[in-house]
Amino acid sequence: MMITVKVRAGAKKRSIVPGKEPNTFSVHTPKAPEDGKANKDLVDIIAEHFHVPKSHVEIMRGHTNSVKQIKIMAR
Repeated sequence: MMITVKVRAGAKKRSIVPGKEPNTFSVHTPKAPEDGKANKDLVDIIAEHFHVPKSHVEIMRGHTNSVKQIKIMAR
């Protein structure tokens, strides 16, 4: 499954909120967008939300952008 996420780094707490369009989400992470910390936490949040291992979540596009395309592989 492919989803689109808008990441808000430096938030007060971790959260994931469905967007208005299908397969879109807004993800908040307290990690800073430096040295891949926010991306790593994003993968953790997505894996927890969809109940899949972290190894099944891959950022396909947008590594340095706040809007990212995420691939989630089935178990």
